[in-house]
Amino acid sequence: MDFEQEEQKGVIIKYVNLTRATKEHAEKFKKFLLKDIREENCKVIVDLSMCEFIDSTFISTLVIALKSINSMGGTLKLIAVHSDVQSIFELTGMVKVFDIYKNVKDALTSFKS
Repeated sequence: MDFEQEEQKGVIIKYVNLTRATKEHAEKFKKFLLKDIREENCKVIVDLSMCEFIDSTFISTLVIALKSINSMGGTLKLIAVHSDVQSIFELTGMVKVFDIYKNVKDALTSFKS
């Protein structure tokens, strides 16, 4: 499966099981990501650790989700470990927009802070 999810400690974790997250997957991912975003103060982590590349369309989907989640008082955090993905977030200025972590454990812990 391209996308999977689980819940840990009240946080929804969405896994992107793609090495290349591109426009071909963006619309399907947007539906997958937003389908559970209905409650106030929801906490979501998107795990991009398998991704070696992410394009602008996929980033736009993440921004749309962030706005939707924030409008409901929720929080969206990302996991990005691959250096190329991290570079894309830095080049596009998205490191100022998203809270980005190296692993799920750190992102989960950050919700407690």
